[in-house]
Amino acid sequence: MKKVFVTLLCTASLLLAGCSSTKKQEIIDLPRGEASADLVAAVDSFVKATQTRPVKPDSIQLHSIMVLKHGNVLLERWYNGEAADKPHAMYSVSKTFTATAVGMAINEGKMALSDKVISFFPDKVPTEISDNLAAMTVRDLLTMTCGHDSEPTYRRGESADSLDWVKEFLAWPVDHKPGEYYLYNSIGTYMLSAIVQKVTGEKVLDYLDTRLFQPLHITKPEWEESPQGINCGGWGLKLKTEDMAKMGQCMLQKGKWNDKQIIPESWVKEMSSYQVPSAPSGTRFEDLEKVGLNKDNNEWVQGYGYQMWICRHNAYRADGFAGQYIMVFPDKDAVLVLTTSSSLYQPYMDLIWEFLLPVL
Repeated sequence: MKKVFVTLLCTASLLLAGCSSTKKQEIIDLPRGEASADLVAAVDSFVKATQTRPVKPDSIQLHSIMVLKHGNVLLERWYNGEAADKPHAMYSVSKTFTATAVGMAINEGKMALSDKVISFFPDKVPTEISDNLAAMTVRDLLTMTCGHDSEPTYRRGESADSLDWVKEFLAWPVDHKPGEYYLYNSIGTYMLSAIVQKVTGEKVLDYLDTRLFQPLHITKPEWEESPQGINCGGWGLKLKTEDMAKMGQCMLQKGKWNDKQIIPESWVKEMSSYQVPSAPSGTRFEDLEKVGLNKDNNEWVQGYGYQMWICRHNAYRADGFAGQYIMVFPDKDAVLVLTTSSSLYQPYMDLIWEFLLPVL
């Protein structure tokens, strides 16, 4: 009986040791730090303001917030049924990840900024190719200046499942000279995803998995696809709040992670730098003055990089519908991540500047 007890005791000890060893081997890429009293108070005031400042029926419903400084997570909170282990819809934050894949493919010599869009899809071009369509480049897609006067839609009176999204895009009129007219264009980002898949033989999700997600220790996420099996590119990605923070911190570190360059430094600089003048989605650039939007009162007219927005205060951000933000502040060595369900945009951004910027 004594032998049996000793054997069981040894077995239990080994199991506990194994669990302990496994726990020790867990990788924490974003170490935790201690939030200052000022930061906690500022976040509390920010949260309260999101509930008291908006005028109904407009609203700001917070889902999560994470504040990083010098690579440490100083504060993290979740609200309204969201949780640390729950992926969140990224909407147009997806665009930044698609642009990252483009930069990696360029770095690997598989494509170039100056490549013509039609060169990738010779079997899907319209019978008559306009000069503007022929001139459209990868860079034009990245900067939302591909020349369309209205954003293409893949629902022109038919079921979306019956249409080839690439053919629909290429058939859309290109009224302006590419590179000269800004129009927010999510289907243009889908084309970038299609091009990456064409030149690499992998979907953007799979291509990024080995090059970005695995190095950042992000579990391979979900990403919606078109009927042709191409990741949507401009939308459809789901990530956890900490996944977003890792991407922001990696960009803050100029593409480095754990001393390894996983995104080319030059590409991070290009993505996050002013490339073209911009306008909010749904607003025509030439109407900005008429509707009273300018760089003093609107965050979406500060300029656009490669699928990233330029912010005031020398910051930049990945930006998704309803208030999904990865905000990078190089001057402050800080990253701010927010997930939200908001029908307000500039008022929400104003609260970020009022309450959170001073304590970053």
